[in-house]
Amino acid sequence: MTSYFRNKTVSDIFINVSHFLDHFIMLIFAKAAYDAGKHFGVSYEHIISYGTLGLILFGACAPISASLADRYSRSLMMVLYHFGIGAAAIITSFANSLVSMMMGLALIGVFASIYHPVGIAMLLKQNEKIGFRLGVNGVFGNMGVAFAPLIIGLILLFDDWSTGFLLSGLFCLGYGLIFALNLKPDQQTPSQQSAKTNKYGFADGWSRALFSLALITSAGGFIFGGMTFLVPRYFELEMQNLTSSVAITGLLASIVYAVASFAQIGVGWLIDKISAKTVLLYIAFGQVIFVFLASSFSDLNLFFFMIIAMSFVFGQIPITDAVMARYVPDIWRGRILSIKFLLNLCIGATVLPLSSFMLQTGFQMSDLFFLMSLIACLIFISGFILPRLHKNSV
Repeated sequence: MTSYFRNKTVSDIFINVSHFLDHFIMLIFAKAAYDAGKHFGVSYEHIISYGTLGLILFGACAPISASLADRYSRSLMMVLYHFGIGAAAIITSFANSLVSMMMGLALIGVFASIYHPVGIAMLLKQNEKIGFRLGVNGVFGNMGVAFAPLIIGLILLFDDWSTGFLLSGLFCLGYGLIFALNLKPDQQTPSQQSAKTNKYGFADGWSRALFSLALITSAGGFIFGGMTFLVPRYFELEMQNLTSSVAITGLLASIVYAVASFAQIGVGWLIDKISAKTVLLYIAFGQVIFVFLASSFSDLNLFFFMIIAMSFVFGQIPITDAVMARYVPDIWRGRILSIKFLLNLCIGATVLPLSSFMLQTGFQMSDLFFLMSLIACLIFISGFILPRLHKNSV
């Protein structure tokens, strides 16, 4: 039966919706954590550490997912991805202890790890308008980030944290069926690298480029993990002069994520036209400034600066994948992507234990955002390391 799903592909729209679900399913806990903590009788500062294992596996299992995709086919792994995250979310909804909840979140992380090294590799196989297409794909992923606090916040008004996981899991199962039914024979052949390549297909300067991308990925993973997980709770704490409703703060967080996500389309368009090195330097500088400003204000000022800060954070995302695609041949992309997301997501997972430790030892949540602005300086440095190629290459 599995042979039906092998070596097939789907239109970009289906891969993009899958990206939406990946980030949505991983951020249910970010909004539901406070309610789950009340259910199990522990504080928010304590319970968020139980999501760490899931986030670690989200990144750590990426190389395994890429290896399985190379062996059995990307399309088959993507089918497994949809049904896996759906079933894992439903299992999590029935957790009756902190340990069982942690294991459910871990299982979600295992299956969610499939998307980035496999789904993005499917998208990159066709190099035409790669920056723009990655930007659109990134918008879908960040819409998942945006809709998670909104939808889960609405569910919390009428029910509890477990219902959020249950309904989301059922939706993933339904979409998995739609995805499987729309698979078609893969007749794509990767286009030629526009830059000069060596005998293995890697573009000249690839080692320096990948070192720069490793630094961007590591620093960016921490910032992305912190910004996407902490903002809903940060709004609850720092917008009390505006509202005390978890639904309203969830809506405001969703607006931030949704508006900022469109920065990826603009950045994707730019890196198809001019050097990614130049774009990255401006993006990194913006992160340093505006993440710091977001740590310094509250209420409407916080909302304003957070939108700009998130725009720079999200805008960075298509740059790394576009650069990687121009330096690395298709046969290696799944493996390189898996290493990238291993770094990105595992380092991003350290946000939770570090946040838990800092909050329990007297630091404020604003201090965490100040820390992220300092880490963004590493991305700025990596921009100088990144080689500069012709605008049609990188």
